[in-house]
Amino acid sequence: MWDTFIVTPMTNLLLLIYNLVGQDFGIAIILFTILIRAITWPLTAQQLKGTSGIQELQSDKEWLAIQKKYKNDKEKLAQEQMRIYKERGINPFGSCLPTLIQFPIIIGLYQAIIRSLAATPLALLDLSRRLYEFLDVTTVIPLNSTFLWMNLGRPEVSPLTLFGFNIPILAIIVVITSYIQSKLMTPATSPGSNDQGAAMSNMMSIYMPFLMGYFALTFASGLALYFITSNLLGIAQYAMMGRANWSNLIPGRKN
Repeated sequence: MWDTFIVTPMTNLLLLIYNLVGQDFGIAIILFTILIRAITWPLTAQQLKGTSGIQELQSDKEWLAIQKKYKNDKEKLAQEQMRIYKERGINPFGSCLPTLIQFPIIIGLYQAIIRSLAATPLALLDLSRRLYEFLDVTTVIPLNSTFLWMNLGRPEVSPLTLFGFNIPILAIIVVITSYIQSKLMTPATSPGSNDQGAAMSNMMSIYMPFLMGYFALTFASGLALYFITSNLLGIAQYAMMGRANWSNLIPGRKN
C-alpha cells in the first residue's frame, strides 16, 4: 500500500519532472516541492486561520477573565481553554500541523530519491518494473544526481571547512529556515499567559528545526534541498498573506 500510493507515484513524478527540465535532479526536486506546496495550500490557509484565532484570543476579555479566575487551578483552566477552543473552532496545535503532515512526504521522497538513483543492477530492475507507461527507463538512467556541490543521493559532503571540520551548510540552512518559518507561524502571546497550546507551539518551534536539521545531516542531501525549498516557500506564503508574525523573530520581545 505504501509503495503503491506513496513511493511509486513520487518516483514517477520526480522522474517525469526530471525529464521535462533537461535531466537536472536538483531542479526536479525544487519543482516537486513547489507542486506539493500548491497542493497543500488549503491546509496552509486553514492553519493560518487557526493561529490567527489563538492570537486574537490573547486579548479576549472572556479568556483573560478565565485565566485570572483559574490561575491556581491548572486542571480547570485547561478544561475551560479547551471549551473555548471548541466553541470558536480553534486548533491549538495548528502551527505544528504542516511539519507533522510533511513526515509521510519526507519518508516517501527519501525512498523515491534512493529508488530513482538505482545504484545496483537489482535496484535498476526494480525501478524498471515500477515506472509508469509514459516513462522509459533508458531515458532516465543513469540519473544525473549532481546539483551544485551535492550528490543528491548521499548525505552532504560540504566544501566548507573550519579547523579541519566540514561545515554542514545544508543542515544549518535547514535549521535556520525551519526556525524562521515556525516562529512566523506562532501566534503572539500576552505576557504571563498560561495558554498551554501556545506554550506547546513555542516549544515545537525550537525542537522541530533541530530535528529537521538532523534529517538533513544524516539522510540524502536531496531531502535537505526539499526542506530548504519548502521552508522558503512557506515563509513567502505567510508574508504574502500578511499573516507572518515577524515580531516573534526578536528574542525577548513582548507581544
